Amino acid sequence: MADYLNAVGNLGFPIAVTAFLLVRIEGKLGALNDSIQQLTQTIARKQGNGCDGTSP
Repeated sequence: MADYLNAVGNLGFPIAVTAFLLVRIEGKLGALNDSIQQLTQTIARKQGNGCDGTSP
């Protein structure tokens, strides 16, 4: 029983920090994914209108 308590005591903080960072990164990755999708749609619309960037 003491071994289990010792393991929880030694590993509890790193596990908590890892979980916290994963939750924070998940939100940022979601926002980044939304931005990339919006950029892709904007580029597709520009190319569809004949604006390929080759003419002034």
